[in-house]
Amino acid sequence: MEGTGSYGAELARYLRANQVTVVEVDRPDRRARRAAGKSDPVNAYAAATAVLSGRANGTPKDRDGTVEAIRALRVVRASAIKARTQTINQLKSLIITAPAAVREALRSLTTAELIRRLVSSRPGSDLTIPAAAVKLALKRLAKRYQHLSEESADADAELRALITHTAPGLLALPGVGTETAGQLLVTAGDNPDRLVSEASFAHLCAAAPVPASSGRTDRHRLNRGGDRQANRALHTIVLVPMRHDPRTRAYVARRTLEGLRTKDIFRCLKRFVAREVYHHLTSAPSTSVAT
Repeated sequence: MEGTGSYGAELARYLRANQVTVVEVDRPDRRARRAAGKSDPVNAYAAATAVLSGRANGTPKDRDGTVEAIRALRVVRASAIKARTQTINQLKSLIITAPAAVREALRSLTTAELIRRLVSSRPGSDLTIPAAAVKLALKRLAKRYQHLSEESADADAELRALITHTAPGLLALPGVGTETAGQLLVTAGDNPDRLVSEASFAHLCAAAPVPASSGRTDRHRLNRGGDRQANRALHTIVLVPMRHDPRTRAYVARRTLEGLRTKDIFRCLKRFVAREVYHHLTSAPSTSVAT
């Protein structure tokens, strides 16, 4: 099947529920599609050929457990944070163009103080006056910002409970927070045993080294494939020990003296983190949370 993680998700669930083995097949690349054309029979034949030849042997994610719940809640959290950022940008932009009396009273406040003052403000009822209309608009934006903050905080609490149940030790790792842990769990899926080793998980997260040697130069480069959001999560995790962990800072200093570039050091550290994360993902319970 193609698209087991999107339009084919429910079909994949149905087939697995009826003891039908599902193999995930990548869509044909553009070069092959240009050469052979595109149609349902052609795609079905290409998928069958890929499975029979052994080129396609991926096990799709189950998408019917706690990790699927985490994925859904992360969508809400991400959209709330994005909307909150847009709201505060609109609010501050409106302050810049507001009448002088309004602007001077608000421009020096911190974000928290600004939201509190605007929420409790009384704009007035005569909206024909520009200052009153601006104050009303600012108050409504502040209330929206406050509501979105509460929504993202609720989602964080719900995600933390699910992550703690699914992978108890994951949040205890240095630099791992709700967002990064949730992303790594979603990348692995409800059936992380489909990943045969920690090396395959690192490859999935684009943290596996790619040989780039030439002549007498023996080196590796960053992997630009894989799940880019998982790679971003590993990058975020690595930043914390690089700044605060003495052993990691000593490692970075030693590798720098050896002539390793910063991005190569990042690659090594992300590979270490991927190994540790994989251990917690595969040793964690995967049953659903009781309500």
